[in-house]
Amino acid sequence: MSNKEVKAALKSARDAIRNKEYKEALKHCKAVLKQEKNNYNAWVFIGLAAAELEQPDQAKGAYRKAIELEPNQLLAWQGLANLYEKSNQTVVIEDLADVYRKLLELYESGDKQKWCTVCNKLVELYHQEKKYLEVAETWQKLIQMKQEEGAEKAELHQLWKKMIQLLKDNTENQDNKTAQSLLTAFENAVKSADTIPGEDHRNLYKDFIQCLSKFPHETARLEKACNDMMALYPTVSYPLEVLCLHFIQSGTLSEEALHCFSRLLEIDPSSGPGIIGFGIKYLQEKKYQEAVKSLTEGVQKTRQCPAAWRYLAEAQMKIHKHRDAVLSCNQALEALGTPEVPSLRWKNLILQLKAEVLIKIADADAAEEAIKALEQIVDASNDPVVLAIRGQAYLKKDLMDQASKISQELLLSHPDLAESHALEGFIHYSQKNYEQAERSFLNAIERNAETAEYHQYLGLTYWFMSDETKKDKGKALTQFLKAAKLDSYLGSVFCYLGNYYRDIAGDKSRARGCYKKAFELDGTDEESGTAAVDMSVELGDMDTALSILNEVTEKASPGTAKWAWLHRGLYYLRTGQPSQAVADLQAALRADPKDSNCWESLGEAYLSRGSYSTALKSFRKASELNPELVYSIYRAAAVEQILGKYENAIATYQQILKKTEDYVPALKG
Repeated sequence: MSNKEVKAALKSARDAIRNKEYKEALKHCKAVLKQEKNNYNAWVFIGLAAAELEQPDQAKGAYRKAIELEPNQLLAWQGLANLYEKSNQTVVIEDLADVYRKLLELYESGDKQKWCTVCNKLVELYHQEKKYLEVAETWQKLIQMKQEEGAEKAELHQLWKKMIQLLKDNTENQDNKTAQSLLTAFENAVKSADTIPGEDHRNLYKDFIQCLSKFPHETARLEKACNDMMALYPTVSYPLEVLCLHFIQSGTLSEEALHCFSRLLEIDPSSGPGIIGFGIKYLQEKKYQEAVKSLTEGVQKTRQCPAAWRYLAEAQMKIHKHRDAVLSCNQALEALGTPEVPSLRWKNLILQLKAEVLIKIADADAAEEAIKALEQIVDASNDPVVLAIRGQAYLKKDLMDQASKISQELLLSHPDLAESHALEGFIHYSQKNYEQAERSFLNAIERNAETAEYHQYLGLTYWFMSDETKKDKGKALTQFLKAAKLDSYLGSVFCYLGNYYRDIAGDKSRARGCYKKAFELDGTDEESGTAAVDMSVELGDMDTALSILNEVTEKASPGTAKWAWLHRGLYYLRTGQPSQAVADLQAALRADPKDSNCWESLGEAYLSRGSYSTALKSFRKASELNPELVYSIYRAAAVEQILGKYENAIATYQQILKKTEDYVPALKG
């Protein structure tokens, strides 16, 4: 076959393909290949015809042969691209990407329009395969080419926006290079917008800031973007809210942060991040009540802010609202979700605070929960403070061996740490080894004199050590006063100060003041409440006594606050108000139905009211619960006598006289 015949056969093959006579085209090509087995065009035409005849493997082989012969010729690569594009097989996707990359190389110096078309296809392919770094790199090449061709600003703006769309779905799992490409796209899109300021531009800026806030290492860029947006849109609160949340999460409260909180509240007085910011400021200023108020309001508006919940828990702990603080720690952990590395610090801080609070609740279940919280802290075994908290949790659970083991290890490894000595002190104190406890707490205070709890326990150590140390002004009293000064919310210290002034100093007025303060701080502290009432009665101040009792009984749910109901019932009994006495004593019995003395008092109240039958039942109930209550048995006999049940009365009087021969009221009866 001559050269001329080869050309004629190839022309016939091309015509056959144009006329969709693909088998005919294959015959002509095969004839050519018999003569010239390396004829590029013949292999390309075979690829085309085989593809149309749905013989993909033959088509692929033909194109590959042509490429082997002429690697930099376009036709075979274009044919292979068309073949792969029609295939549903996932295995060809990587091959198709290779083909597109080669086509880009071949079009680069020539047909720019086709280069852009292939570039778009390659990007879509990468995006489909979630290869975001390749998406970013390829799309940037497209933008670069458009810039070199002098594309309009509006066209470039759309290209940057398209790049944002391609990359923004995957911010959580992006590598740094892809993340930088996304942020660059945002910066360029924001700069190239048509109308500045304008609604589209404002929304784009908002998306940019939202994206930046997901990258913890981009704080400088985030601050700049927020400040730039605020300059353009001074009445929009969004950038300020993000910036405030950033300051809250970073845990630093600079002048700049305070300025942001103030500005935000000027624009929107009900903004959650602004209110939270001022709550943190109050916490740092030791205005704990205000801190709790602001932070509680703030977290209701901005619930998904773990740092804010943690600050709230800290403020609640400062005012000894321990159960509330545990709930806030749980909310903080919930808001944290699954922590990535940046939130790991917050998770550890929250878990540590939760454990500290649970130990203050002081029951075995809370201590068990504290241990579970500490177990979740990453790298806890290397933190001596966390170890000391664990030691305290073991102590609360009466696991003395484990607590002692931690204490000994800490004293060896961290002898300069106050917590090491304090833990040793708590262990000695629980074992009533007061002299050793004194030494340990003095060592702890020497290393940290600002912890109220150390002074409180040193005071308690002196209180129980001996009468001398209890009475010595320089011992127990001094330590209690120091503890109260360092922590004015520590109710138990004010109770012991009350005990000191009542039992040692004989100062009833000062004692009453301390008990009142202790009870105001902890409304569940019956000892302080009872003592405050008793002191008020002794001082002849019934108004104060009644106001305390009224406040408690008003808030009390059924079956609680027995001491308050009982005290007020006895007061009404003494002051000739038997109906009120009956009501209060019944409420006291609902809290403790087995209190024989209370039943006896109820009997007296009924008797004063003239309700003899119910009085008789009450006295009998009292003597059933406590057969040693001779007075109740006597009163029951006296009521039987009033009711005319003389035989019963005589029998009861005789019963008393068998036990107590010289019981005058019974003889008289």
